[in-house]
Amino acid sequence: MKIAILSRNPNLYSTRRLKQAAQERGHEVDVIDTLHCYMDITSSKPTVRYHGVELPKYDAVIPRIGASITFYGTAVVRQFEMMGTFIVNESIAISRSRDKLRSMQLLSRKGVGLPRTGFANKPDNIRDLIKNVGGAPVVIKLLEGTQGIGVVLADTAKAAEAIIEAFMGLKANILVQEFIKEAGGADIRCLVVGGKVVAAMKRQGAEGEFRSNLHRGGGAELVKLTKQERATAVSASKIMGLGMCGVDILRAERGPVVMEVNSSPGLEGIEKVTGKDLAVVIIEHIEKHAHVTSNKTRGQG
Repeated sequence: MKIAILSRNPNLYSTRRLKQAAQERGHEVDVIDTLHCYMDITSSKPTVRYHGVELPKYDAVIPRIGASITFYGTAVVRQFEMMGTFIVNESIAISRSRDKLRSMQLLSRKGVGLPRTGFANKPDNIRDLIKNVGGAPVVIKLLEGTQGIGVVLADTAKAAEAIIEAFMGLKANILVQEFIKEAGGADIRCLVVGGKVVAAMKRQGAEGEFRSNLHRGGGAELVKLTKQERATAVSASKIMGLGMCGVDILRAERGPVVMEVNSSPGLEGIEKVTGKDLAVVIIEHIEKHAHVTSNKTRGQG
């Protein structure tokens, strides 16, 4: 097959591993810088051009779209969808997962466990907002934040009010969530591929740090999932419509709660912790489904 990986940097661990795994299985792979793609949008022959040349017809595309380029990145992915290409994560699913508020609403609607979450626009709602999520301490999150950036723990109601007012003064969109104390600064990252949890690790925040992101200096170890945790991760991926994703879960007293669904999860940490060749698992998923998509496209033509 001919596979394209949309990635800003071909040297990133996840990009390199996906390319290596695909090539070792006999596929032809191009790594394409998403921001250098431009599109010819026509009903008869939609195309994607790159450095002055029309890109060939790919059997599959693996989007590695960073949060900072979500709008343009999903437009490029949509163009490949118009061309009948199999996409590991389609544009609408990426957009859903990147909008933290929208993803929480979708998961809530389907009954997935979540931390109590509030969202408001005006500063006159702040005290009631904090009260409704269970009171301080609370976690305050920027909707556009990634890798733990823009996430603040407010220990008191007064501190929470000051932080929320500051964010609102900057016209920033924020979520206010209950603090799951019993999680102990740890979360579980589940990698879901094709509707199955293929790997999981427990991430522990550094001492004095409630955020467990590895980018923030946290550590990671193998973890055994409960049936409920596994089912929660699978449900979250299906609700988002993602073929491959990372689902971050906290262990609350009432059961697993989903913190985030990541459409471009990194492979480095979870491959090293689990010892699994997860890039190959993703390529096998493509092999199983890409031909189905292309056959459907030919039938429609």
